[in-house]
Amino acid sequence: MKTKVYVYAVAFIVLFTGMVADVLAVTASEYAVVINLAGRQRMLTQKMSKEMLLVAKGIDVDANRKSLKGTAELFDSTLKGLLHGDASMGLPPTDSPVIVRQLGKVQSLWSDFYSTVQAVVGGGSVPVDKVANINLPLLKNMNTAVRVYEKEAKKATGKSAGVVINLAGKQRMLSQKMSKEMLLVALNHQAKDNKANLRGTASLFDRTLKGLRDGDKDLGLPPTKSAAIAKQLDKVAAIWSEFKPVAEKAGDVNVAEVTADDLQKMVKLNMPLLKEMNAAVKMYEQAEQ
Repeated sequence: MKTKVYVYAVAFIVLFTGMVADVLAVTASEYAVVINLAGRQRMLTQKMSKEMLLVAKGIDVDANRKSLKGTAELFDSTLKGLLHGDASMGLPPTDSPVIVRQLGKVQSLWSDFYSTVQAVVGGGSVPVDKVANINLPLLKNMNTAVRVYEKEAKKATGKSAGVVINLAGKQRMLSQKMSKEMLLVALNHQAKDNKANLRGTASLFDRTLKGLRDGDKDLGLPPTKSAAIAKQLDKVAAIWSEFKPVAEKAGDVNVAEVTADDLQKMVKLNMPLLKEMNAAVKMYEQAEQ
């Protein structure tokens, strides 16, 4: 009798454990949302930096302080959602020790960055040197978190869609990183280095955009099979065709300065470029639903 009870007990535990695992398991569609929003965090680090540098340059100061406040609040709420879950964002809580540890690093860096943002939002001057120095470690560690999510998604689901969503999402970040680098050149902050950075960022955006549409084996990108996504990428390419010459001019070692006209073109084009690229990322995400 005791043997039967033991067998039944073991069977129940195995069944219950399997049920819990099914409840806790992150689905392919949830991973798509997580990778999208974690990837968006990279973009937000660069958007905040851009907005602070626009304030430093005296461009649309009040509007950029207001926009900066909203961008920072979105980064903060998304970071909390990635860690603890947020049903309104479609984010499940994470129980991965590797991801928790990596997001802890992001939180630590974010604390210092956030205090700088809040000072600027409150009307303070922009510490250009500090913004230039602290934004990249935050970006780098957020990017590492995205890569971990991507690997875990592939391991859990057997699908490689996370790679495409990651790189498509990265394009959003590059649109803002180029704008930030252009402003750093205009502010004469380590102009030589930032010109080089700008050339590299523009080149990567250009190659990835082509790879998303036509495929790029080295980047791990298959050509898109969706006519709707291809059409959306063509919209991105149309804006990029206007933005690219502005970025290339600002990154040219033979061009002495970034003119006010160049900056206005960047201001006009960078957000539509971001918006249309974000629409493409959402389409990639929805393809996994």
